[in-house]
Amino acid sequence: MANLRQAQKQMTRRLLLESGLELFKTKGYAATTVDDIATEAGTTRVTFYAYFPSRSELMKALIDEQLNEALQRVSSPEHGSTAQSLVATVADGTPEAINAWLRRTADSWPTIRPIIRVGRDAAAVDPELADLVERWLEEAISDIEDGLTAAGRFAPHQRRFRGVLAMAELDYVAQHWEGADWKLTREQMLDELSSSWVRLLT
Repeated sequence: MANLRQAQKQMTRRLLLESGLELFKTKGYAATTVDDIATEAGTTRVTFYAYFPSRSELMKALIDEQLNEALQRVSSPEHGSTAQSLVATVADGTPEAINAWLRRTADSWPTIRPIIRVGRDAAAVDPELADLVERWLEEAISDIEDGLTAAGRFAPHQRRFRGVLAMAELDYVAQHWEGADWKLTREQMLDELSSSWVRLLT
């Protein structure tokens, strides 16, 4: 019985997260209330607050849980979160490894793109969330820096900035690929992005 209750709690929490994300996408973060999210999830305001102290905390959970889950990032005492596969890919440094990692990541863009977009929307109006997406990007930059350090490539002062450039490229392409008219197929785009990462990181 305890296991059933726990499963129901997890399901309710996940439903609140999914309902919040859907409403943030369609109505915008600023226009979405706690009551809206509770109603969309088929529950009550009281139930919402049993899981999240505020709308801001639900938004943080979307980044910390759903975004990290989609990108296979796990908790890290040094950086907040880490993707060991990214660290290992950068340390490996072969064009094949980098290309494969970027392709796997591109497969998750339909999941991660809306979370990052609503995160930036939320950060613009909610002081509690001011650095939400940027903090997450900093954690990914740290992974690249760690990979370069493990491989002993570049001087220490170059590693972080190369991570900044690589993640800036990836973030921009991920956020704009769907609606952009860059006259490239998906395969060509990924090949170009991979080539750029190889030049930056090896």
